[in-house]
Amino acid sequence: MSSHKTEPTTAVFPASFDPLTNGHIDVAQRGLAIFDRLVIAVAYNVAKEGTFTHDERVEMLESVFGNEPRVEVTSFSTLTVDFAREIGAHVIIRGVRAMSDFEDEFEMALMNKHLSPEVETVFLMSSQKYLYVSSSRLKELVRFGRSVDEFVPAMVAKRLHERLGRA
Repeated sequence: MSSHKTEPTTAVFPASFDPLTNGHIDVAQRGLAIFDRLVIAVAYNVAKEGTFTHDERVEMLESVFGNEPRVEVTSFSTLTVDFAREIGAHVIIRGVRAMSDFEDEFEMALMNKHLSPEVETVFLMSSQKYLYVSSSRLKELVRFGRSVDEFVPAMVAKRLHERLGRA
């Protein structure tokens, strides 16, 4: 047996988290089971106007993961691979629900590999109970007065209804 000490593996889990869903939490927890340290990073998406500010999204993530010493919550506004290199992560975690997700994610992973060959992308398939849960679908439910309690943490559901619910 070799006695050399290995560096802890840091993975980054980037997403818009607008809003944070139980599916995101599931992927993050499963990532923690594989990697030593997880950086959950709110991505600035210049193409999307958010329901919540970046600070609100970070705050919601911290309320869920704040007591986990192996998790760091932050945000970034660069290319994901550049951010990964900046924080010493050699792995990007991406959750995929369906083939339609996979096609886009696969293309992005190939480009990332071209830009930073040392950074691997790991795809974690969505747990079956979250296959049909998407942020846009949840926002639509809230706008029509429906409950999303089974799909998001309680404080996220409350904030969604305050922000988007019927007056």
